[in-house]
Amino acid sequence: MERAGPQASRGVGSGLIPVLVFFGPTASGKTEILGDLFGGGDSLCAAEVVSADSMQVYRGMDIGTAKPSPSFRALLPHHLIDIRNPDEQFNAGEFVRLAGEAVRDIAGRGKLPVVSGGTGFYLLNFVLGLPEAPPSDPGIRETLRGELRERGAAALAEELAACDPLSAGRIHINDEYRLLRALEVFRLSGRPLSSFSRQGVNPGEETPEGSRNSFRFLLIRLERDREEVYRRIDARCARMFREGLPGEVRRLWEAGYGPADPGMRAIGYREFFVPTGDASFRLCEDPAGVEVLVARNSRRYAKRQLTYFASIPGLIRLEAADDPVRRIRQELAVFLDSTG
Repeated sequence: MERAGPQASRGVGSGLIPVLVFFGPTASGKTEILGDLFGGGDSLCAAEVVSADSMQVYRGMDIGTAKPSPSFRALLPHHLIDIRNPDEQFNAGEFVRLAGEAVRDIAGRGKLPVVSGGTGFYLLNFVLGLPEAPPSDPGIRETLRGELRERGAAALAEELAACDPLSAGRIHINDEYRLLRALEVFRLSGRPLSSFSRQGVNPGEETPEGSRNSFRFLLIRLERDREEVYRRIDARCARMFREGLPGEVRRLWEAGYGPADPGMRAIGYREFFVPTGDASFRLCEDPAGVEVLVARNSRRYAKRQLTYFASIPGLIRLEAADDPVRRIRQELAVFLDSTG
């Protein structure tokens, strides 16, 4: 087990709320380990999980997001799951606010808050606090470029006018870079680009409370060999299709949700939509071909996750092959004892 950066137990005696942050790439086994840690009678302490997954927030998207089952969530309660419809936006700013509220609620009931998931941008902002003028996110920028091709600049300009009218008034519809950047900032932070000053100070707006001012973190990153992660992703994708992912997508489609909706842009859903050439879409009738695309895109996403996780400071790297449940219990016992 390798430590990286400053000690996670910094802040002993400060009265800050202790929070376990447990993360790793998709299909790395986080849910199973959490069940072993906190879902049985031999748990070190009672806990509840705050999901740091940008797509598990959406209702009806269960199989494709690998959402924990209702029976598992009855055993180990989860927060920030099934809180939005697929056509509603959800961003890092909302996550930081809602996760902070959930952590305080869990701690107030005498349980350990566990923030766990694979959305690195959410985790980074929860631990460090929301930045001024967030840096570019390659995944969101790629999604926006796809929307520009599919929906056109006028549709994106209309979306910007709704969420950031000041920027919309300054940006020409043909200025692709600035149009996408303004939308990117809003989706990342939940704040309009026009609210950020050049000096990084915005005295006229109250920003979300920085988590680092309220909480003390034990940060644990689950590590697996990259090829093993890819094998697990392929196996998970095959299982999703056996469990009925094509039917889940069809039900969402028949309920009126389509590829332009935020939830349906998720890996495991967007691959089902085929453009017809007249600005509309149909569902792909080749599930085997879609499965190949979902597995490929999931592997690419896992690669980006591994890169992004490296930017989170103060973490403990823990090998999945090295009895992670025992190791986490050891770290957690020391961490909770140091809380006082």
